[in-house]
Parts: sequence; C-alpha cells; structure tokens
Amino acid sequence: MLYYSRHGSTLNLARQIVRGIDSVDGASARLRTVPPVSTVCEASAPAVPDSGAPYAEAIDLEECAGLALGSPTRFGNMAAPLKYFLDGTSPQWLSGALAGKPAAVFTSTASQHGGQESTLLSMMLPLLHHGMLIVGLPYAEPELAHTPDGGTPYGASHVTGADARTALSEPEAKLAFALGRRLALTALKLAD
Repeated sequence: MLYYSRHGSTLNLARQIVRGIDSVDGASARLRTVPPVSTVCEASAPAVPDSGAPYAEAIDLEECAGLALGSPTRFGNMAAPLKYFLDGTSPQWLSGALAGKPAAVFTSTASQHGGQESTLLSMMLPLLHHGMLIVGLPYAEPELAHTPDGGTPYGASHVTGADARTALSEPEAKLAFALGRRLALTALKLAD
C-alpha cells in the first residue's frame, strides 16, 4: 500500500483498503507513504515522518505481492510527491520487479467533478509500464451503482468536500474495503 495524503482523506481510504487486504487469510498489508515535494531547492524531509506510515523504499515495491496506489487529485492527475517517487523506480522497471503483480488505485478529491477518474487513470500508467495487472471494482459491488459520492470501476474514490473534512461515506468505505479484498485475493491467486 503506497499513498500520499495531504489532509488525511486519501489516508482514510488507504486504511479501508488495508482492512480489506487484512480480511483475507494469508494476506497482510504494509502501509507506506512518500514525503512531500519541497518548492525550496535542497530542502529535505526527515528520514522518518513525524507521524503516520513510514516512507516507502525500493524494497517495499520489490517485496510486495500486490500494490494499492493512492493520491489526492491534483487537476485530474496524481499529486507531485507520488509522481516524484514513481519517477525514481527505473531500477525496478529494468529488473521487472513489479511485472505480473496486481495493482489497484484510489483517490480523493474536493468535488464530485474534481478529476477522480482521470487521476485514477494517470496512476495506472506507470503501473502498466511496470507490467502490473490492474484490478478495478466490478459492478458486482452494489455500492458502485448506487453511491452518490465517490467510487468508480477504475478504483476507490472519496469526495472530501471543499474543506477536505467530509468523512468517508458508507458506500465509499465499503468500496475501498472491497478493492483491498479483491487486490489481496488476486495476489494470492497469482502467487499460486
């Protein structure tokens, strides 16, 4: 599980996906984040975040059986810190470390039309270049067809509201859980 969250909304989705992963016997989630990108040259974040999940390292990608990737929406695209991290994964691309592993994506955005689906699609692109197999949400999940909030077949999503304080709705939480569960089940099947 790799995510970036500025105000905590994407982290809340990540926690539901972790619950879904951990609900599958034989699966265990490893929650990792990335540091913010500084606008100041040569600025660096501490080696360990003040709170929350540890920063991701290359070994986390190499050891994963599957990957859930999450970011807030930034103008219909993933946030710069996550893109910056992914841009540094050329060694894993060259070695094929992620090829054949399942991946899922998730996002949060301030408004219903804030670019959720394009953000999810933008996060899929580097995963496809790594040779990962994309796992989405099927309409067999009843909340997908009935949610007035977030949730797409491309991945889990959350509409935070303009102040980024809206809690996950019940359908959003259920879809995130279902995505985590589906990712874990797929990873276990592919490992056999």
